[in-house]
Amino acid sequence: MAKTLRQIHKVELHQHVDGSIPVRTIWRLMKQHRLTPVATMREMRRLLQLQPEEEGSLLSYLDKFHYPLWITQFYENIQRVTTDIVEEAYAHGVRLLELRYSPAIHTYAGLTPRQAIRSVLSAMNACRRRHADLEVGLIIISMRQHGPHIAKILARQALAEAQHLHERCGVVGFDLAGAERGSPPHLFREAYEIARVGGLGLTVHAGEDEGPARIWEAIDLLGADRIGHGCSAVQDRALLRRLARDKILVECCLTSNYQTRAVPRGTPHPIYTFLERGIPVAVCTDNPTVSGTDQTRENRLLLDRLRLEEIARIHREAAEYSFIRRTPSLVARGYRVALGENRGEEAGEGERWRIPSGGSEAEAVDLRSGARGRTRPEPRQRGARHGRKGRA
Repeated sequence: MAKTLRQIHKVELHQHVDGSIPVRTIWRLMKQHRLTPVATMREMRRLLQLQPEEEGSLLSYLDKFHYPLWITQFYENIQRVTTDIVEEAYAHGVRLLELRYSPAIHTYAGLTPRQAIRSVLSAMNACRRRHADLEVGLIIISMRQHGPHIAKILARQALAEAQHLHERCGVVGFDLAGAERGSPPHLFREAYEIARVGGLGLTVHAGEDEGPARIWEAIDLLGADRIGHGCSAVQDRALLRRLARDKILVECCLTSNYQTRAVPRGTPHPIYTFLERGIPVAVCTDNPTVSGTDQTRENRLLLDRLRLEEIARIHREAAEYSFIRRTPSLVARGYRVALGENRGEEAGEGERWRIPSGGSEAEAVDLRSGARGRTRPEPRQRGARHGRKGRA
C-alpha cells in the first residue's frame, strides 16, 4: 500500500523550507562549518525533530527551527538545502510543489532579502530542469513577530521575483506565519494589499492556535485565497459555509496539527469535516523534518476513512488551487493581461481569467467559478456582503 501511495501524483501546497531540510543535509553542512552542537547525527535528529515529550504547543514546535538557521545564512547553503528538499518531495510522488520561506530570517550574515529569495529560486529552477513533470513555486512568508512594516518590505521584495514577471519559476504567493496570539491578521492588511495588487496568491496561517475569528479576519480583511491549518473553523458553522461557498482551500497538515495540539490526539482531524462540507482541501506536510513525516505518511493517515482513489482525487482537485500559473508569463505575452489587451482571445489551459471581446477588466470572467469582476478580488469586508450578521 505504501508503494501505491508513493506512486500517486501529489500536490504539496504547505511546506516550509526551514522545517524540511533533511537531517543528513544539516549534519553535513554543520560539520563543514564546524558548528555541530552534538557528537552524532542521531543526537542531531533529536534536536531537529519534535519528540513525544515536547508535543503540546505551537511554541514548542517552533523552537525546533533555530538550528537550521545556523547554516542557512549563505547563498550556496540555501541552494543546497532547497535542492535536497525538492528531491525528497519528488521521491514521494510530489509533482506540484509550493515551498514557503521567510527571507528575513536568512539575512543575518549579510544576504539581502532579494538574494535570500533568489537562492531558493535558483535551486528550484535547477530541479525543475531535471524533472520535466515537476511544477514548483515559492511563497514568501512574513513572520508575525517581525511586525507589519517588515511585512510590507517583504511583499515588495516578493513582487520583484514574481513568477508572472519572469521566464522561470518564481514567487507565486504571500503568507503570514508565526505564533498567532498577539498578532491579529488585520495589522498586516497593507502588506497583503501590496501582494494582491502585484498578482500574488494569498494564504494565511490562521486557526492553528487561535479561534475562528482569526480565520474570518484572514478572509474578510486580508482577502485570503487559502487558509493554512484552519483547524478551529470546525467550531463555527457559518465559517464552514463561507469556506465552502467561496471555495477557499484549507491547507491541512495532519501530523503537525496533532503535535501542536491544534487538534487533540484521539479526535478526528478537521479535514474530514471540510470534505463533508464541500470545502476544498490539500494534504500537506508542513515541516517534514520537525514532524518526522513525508507526503507518503501523511496520505497513509487518511486511509482509515478514505479510499485510495478518494485521496488521489483530493490531490487532483488541490492542483486547481495552486498559485503556480500554467499560462505564459506576462513577459512572454507582452504584458497584454496587465493592460487588458487580450480581449477575445481563447484562454490557455489552466488560465484563470479572460476578458470578453469588447469588454472591460471589470467584466473579466473567472474561468474556475464563472464569477465576473476584477482580475483579483478586493479584500473581503467584514460586515458588508460577507459580514457576520445572521450566522448560525
